[in-house]
Amino acid sequence: MDAGAASYEEFGHCLRELEHINVLTLAYRPTLHWLRPFLKRGTELSILDVACGGGDMLRRIERRGGNMRLDLIGVDLNPWSKRFARAATGSARIRFATADIFHFEPERPIDLIISSLFTHHLNEDQIVDFLRWMHRRARRGWFINDLHRHPLPYHGIKLATALFSRNRLVRNDAALSVARAFVREDWQRMLRRAGLAEQAQVQWYFPFRLCVSCRKQ
Repeated sequence: MDAGAASYEEFGHCLRELEHINVLTLAYRPTLHWLRPFLKRGTELSILDVACGGGDMLRRIERRGGNMRLDLIGVDLNPWSKRFARAATGSARIRFATADIFHFEPERPIDLIISSLFTHHLNEDQIVDFLRWMHRRARRGWFINDLHRHPLPYHGIKLATALFSRNRLVRNDAALSVARAFVREDWQRMLRRAGLAEQAQVQWYFPFRLCVSCRKQ
């Protein structure tokens, strides 16, 4: 979603519609399930969300964190994401930044790095670099939540958005995102290239989510 291709209002409407789609498709569940032990275990935790969009994942994490000392940072390349996320977020525990993640250095050490629906926008060389980037910077682990390339979700989301979506960006991008996603063998190959095949695991979540993670401690 290029800011130059749409107005801020259309971009914001797209983010709100995507949040509804994510709720209906259980898209938050894999990340929140992986984070559960970290959120239960300690009293302090820092999490970086790469390509955070409207900040909806971080807001859900904050609610799950209860009284923990949380330092939640969302980074996105699109400056409109930061503007929208700030307006939608009322917590001082969540901060947002505009940056290319490959040129972004956190001000403080980061415990966990997460991303959702980001890696299918990258080519394979970039994903290998991203895997290494996360592994070097995340002290306790990292988690990638993305789509599983398969005919069922492709045709399903194409039909659903054609019938029910009122946003041009969603209609254009939803099925394309599934088409650009990966299968398990793709992730295993990229993990080998990154030198992380022994440290990371690839796990399938219903419905048609393929997630890659590494838990260091």
